Amino acid sequence: MPSILNADLHCHSVVSDGTLTPEALAERAAANGVELWALTDHDEIGGQHRARAAAHANGMKYLTGTEISVTFANETVHIVGLGFDPDDEGMKKGLIATRGGRGERAQEMSEGLAKVGIHGAYEGALKFVGNPELISRTHFARFLVENGHCKDTHEVFRKFLTEGKPGFVPHRWATLKDAVHWITAAKGIAVVAHPGRYKFTANEEYALFLEFKAHGGQAIEVVTGSHSAAEYVEYADKALEFGFAASRGSDFHSPDESHIDLGKLPLLPGKLTPVWELLEDRIQ
Repeated sequence: MPSILNADLHCHSVVSDGTLTPEALAERAAANGVELWALTDHDEIGGQHRARAAAHANGMKYLTGTEISVTFANETVHIVGLGFDPDDEGMKKGLIATRGGRGERAQEMSEGLAKVGIHGAYEGALKFVGNPELISRTHFARFLVENGHCKDTHEVFRKFLTEGKPGFVPHRWATLKDAVHWITAAKGIAVVAHPGRYKFTANEEYALFLEFKAHGGQAIEVVTGSHSAAEYVEYADKALEFGFAASRGSDFHSPDESHIDLGKLPLLPGKLTPVWELLEDRIQ
């Protein structure tokens, strides 16, 4: 495929914490001019066959995708997998294992919110969950907005769901090595999602990229919904420095919550190697 392409390789459906079905996302992406699309639900690949069929029905090429939560330097980091076999048993088992702690974590989050007078948060969050195995902070945020505790989900995270706040409960995810291995063993490529979003020192970020590459990771997101224009430039330079391919994705979750719509990001800088060039034989 051409190197200059409207590719959106990061978004979420109701299968994890998005608000649209894979079919509705595909229609929206195609309407916005997306030529190559991937659905990357959190720690889940259950929507992949639906997404591929919907992509083809809307005239788009498709890459399989997921976004795996890992713990690195006491921070939750997201690793996107692209172009893997969605029926790979190792990938399925790994994702089931990493999803396992979400239910207990959600109960603890609800207990923390109850201590500050917000009751019934677990039951309230469940109303927004398409897949109970994947209950997350986003579902709690939607409950708190619906019930008037905050004006939007961004305010909820600031007041209640980040470290040191009443509803925050840490979760130990997969290791970086595990996530990259699941992806590469299933014939996919691992990508560090939105690297500018993590609260790492320069040394910690350098260590992340070095370890990621040592385990077989090959790309980072450069143009993504949570990066500023300055960060597009910064991470383009980092991709060149470490020999990474570059990915592009909106991280779209919902028409009412997301900063950037599907397919509306700037194109990748021409000096970079687009990740889809490494995945030509996996594009469907």
